[in-house]
Amino acid sequence: MKQLVLLAFISLLFASCSKNLVPLTSSLVEEKGWSETDLQRIQFYTSNDIIIQREFRNNETDIVSGKVRMVDGRKVEEVKIKKGTPGVVIYSPREKKLKISFEKDDLTYLSFGPNPDRGKRFYLLADEWNNKIGKVHYQGKEYYTSPRSADVFLMVDLE
Repeated sequence: MKQLVLLAFISLLFASCSKNLVPLTSSLVEEKGWSETDLQRIQFYTSNDIIIQREFRNNETDIVSGKVRMVDGRKVEEVKIKKGTPGVVIYSPREKKLKISFEKDDLTYLSFGPNPDRGKRFYLLADEWNNKIGKVHYQGKEYYTSPRSADVFLMVDLE
């Protein structure tokens, strides 16, 4: 019996330490009354992996933060931001649009904004989308997202 009580206590302890991740929505931001300053103090997380790629030119020598690999006979730089990666708001260039950095510097970020057709969740934004492949800028270079990245949204830990 003591072992059962101890196991229940340990389970409860671990459950209380776990994160309560919920999607970031414009409704949640309004409900909580979060200002841009508040949003800059909140830790955000990715709902799924974000994979961005760009063709690596032969005369280039710098790699942003990814790996160079061969895809269909081409050298491609690939950056992967794994599910649950923490990020912070660098700035909000206009209402309800957030620039989120998942790196140690403020120059490397991706944009997120609410999608009114998808529950007002803050989804990954791109300059343009074509068949779920988006064109994004990351550290001043043009990348293309994987199709699955189009479904990535921000999550926040509500304690």
